[in-house]
Amino acid sequence: MSSPGIVPGFMVVHGNHPEALRDLLVQWMARYPLAPLEDEVVLVQSNGIGQWLKLALARDVAEGGCGIAAALEPQLPSRFIWQAYRAVLGQEAVPSTSPFDKELLVWRLIRLLPSLLVEPVFEPLHRFLARDADLRKRYQLAERLADLFDQYQVYRADWLAGWARGEDTIQTSRQGVQALPETLRWQPRLWRALLDDVGTAPADHSRAQVHRLFLAAASDPSREQRPRGLPRRLLVFGISSLPQQSLEVLSALARWVQVLMCVHNPCEHYWANIIADKDLLRAERSRQARKAGAPEVIDDALLHAHAHPLLAAWGKQGRDFISLLDVHDERERYEQRFIDIDQRIDLFEPNGGAGVLQQLQDDILDLRPLAETRARWPAVDPRTDGSLRFHLAHSPQREVEVLHDQLLEAFHRDPTLRPRDIIVMVPDINTYTPHVQAVFGLIDHADPRHIPFTLADQGQRHHDPLLGALEKLLALPQSRLAVSDVLDLLEVPALRARFGIGDDQLPLLHRWISAANVRWGLHAEQRGSLDLPQAPEQNSWFFGLRRMLLGYAVGAGQDWQGIEPLDEIGGLDAALLGPLVKLLDALDQHWRALREPADPTVWGERLRALLQGFFLADEGVDGFTLMKLETTLQDWQEACAAADLHEALPLSVVREHWLAQMDQAGLGQPFFAGSVTFATLMPMRAIPFRRVCLLGMNDGDYPR
Repeated sequence: MSSPGIVPGFMVVHGNHPEALRDLLVQWMARYPLAPLEDEVVLVQSNGIGQWLKLALARDVAEGGCGIAAALEPQLPSRFIWQAYRAVLGQEAVPSTSPFDKELLVWRLIRLLPSLLVEPVFEPLHRFLARDADLRKRYQLAERLADLFDQYQVYRADWLAGWARGEDTIQTSRQGVQALPETLRWQPRLWRALLDDVGTAPADHSRAQVHRLFLAAASDPSREQRPRGLPRRLLVFGISSLPQQSLEVLSALARWVQVLMCVHNPCEHYWANIIADKDLLRAERSRQARKAGAPEVIDDALLHAHAHPLLAAWGKQGRDFISLLDVHDERERYEQRFIDIDQRIDLFEPNGGAGVLQQLQDDILDLRPLAETRARWPAVDPRTDGSLRFHLAHSPQREVEVLHDQLLEAFHRDPTLRPRDIIVMVPDINTYTPHVQAVFGLIDHADPRHIPFTLADQGQRHHDPLLGALEKLLALPQSRLAVSDVLDLLEVPALRARFGIGDDQLPLLHRWISAANVRWGLHAEQRGSLDLPQAPEQNSWFFGLRRMLLGYAVGAGQDWQGIEPLDEIGGLDAALLGPLVKLLDALDQHWRALREPADPTVWGERLRALLQGFFLADEGVDGFTLMKLETTLQDWQEACAAADLHEALPLSVVREHWLAQMDQAGLGQPFFAGSVTFATLMPMRAIPFRRVCLLGMNDGDYPR
């Protein structure tokens, strides 16, 4: 049954408090529900925002929720927009993935670059790729170029259209059409080479070309029915910025879909002209009214007199986004619908409290310059004001220790504060992980000083033992294979399961290895491959293994061919020698295989053999990781096939890509898990917490 409130249109709600925007969104969904089997599609910037909305929906009805959070489908904007292209233009006309997607473009560029470098226009790239024996430079350059062209397709589609026509120019808002300097003309030449290589079939169009076809189809007056595959309602929440291309898609979809955007806006006045590029982005019409007394054009020299300096310095991205929204926003079409349910489309409220942080937020809300700020607010005693505090520390370890002490004090002062109400953001989560674990992780759960914590945004390699072991195995050609390296491998349950070694057998194995005087290296050949002086076999793994086997065969007998038998091997324990032999043989086999470059097909066979030869896990976390590794490997081979890449690639390139794909953070990052969340500080991370802590605010790391 269709709800009468779900009528197509483009609606925008502004507010300075995310909680108020969230509550309005929940109220809107509750008042105008979808059909029981329809999914509520929500575009979010990250998993954290999606989880926050689910928790709000699941609250009791008396607390403003719906009592349950179900059929809510959070999606990233780029993924949804490509699905919208396919829904409007047809599944046959638009492939599930574009040949110009970044992931596919990398391998096409790796194939094309060598043949293009002979042209004089590519001299800058030719110089960069000099002395690139292992192809690592070419791979890294291809990654950067693929990302660059991916950004161009979204933000500079007009440039690409001109380049496709053979014009080596760019279009700017102030200078008009400009010719590219000679040192940059390789970019349009490379784009044309990509277009020629991909082909001209409609299914091979770039994102920019597909976007133009979509806008033309969406404006076709004969298409009255909503295309199959589009939701009846689309909610957009917690997104700090969208490119113009994405906003054009959402505005075009509003012909068939109800689009509701909730925009976090720190200022209730029009502020698109308060920074240096005001003439570039000034709109003739704007959603927000100018502040009384503010001039229409603000001179840069008088900027401090009419605007808050933080908004002017750090608000560029939000300002540009809100200016773009003004182009599509027609509030007179939908404002009355919000009034009818006792709501507003401008949810701006003063910030309560007398602390420095609340004063700062209120100054930004009212676009108050410093001169007015000093006259409006009374002085605040820093000894009693806890809203904004700074602490100096001499090292990351000390920073985390100070943080732990401050959180204990905060919990003592406020009994309602919970660990889940706190987020700690750092420049690089991997740098701070050992310090967090050393301070927060070593306190026993029964200790009243224990604070539960969660580490988000970590690469999977940093917390998955199986992936850590795989990384070591993929480094076999460069590894010394010290005793510690092999013993680390044996700490991984999936690897022990493959070779039939029990956890309780590790101490005995450690004793044998120590008694056999094993130090490093598989054998003399493997040692010699490391460009070290010719090394003998002595104290290698194979030398120690021969000592163990000879000791099992002859006991404490005479040495044989210069090999001293290890007489500790005997009885039922000797059965452990079999798994050790298999492990060392497997290391030797794959050390030899991984040394040679190969095409993607052969690499697929080698890497699958590596996984099969070293790991055994049918279920659980390790089973899921192995399945994901296989899927990632298959995706890479399909990308290489689509790019027609059959060139022999070295291990360094294949390894870097495979492990990097596994490290990519998806939507499954842990937020609101009942503990203090440690995460990387990102520009789009707008999840509201009661307390926000920052570590590592060092010169060069902030501002980001």
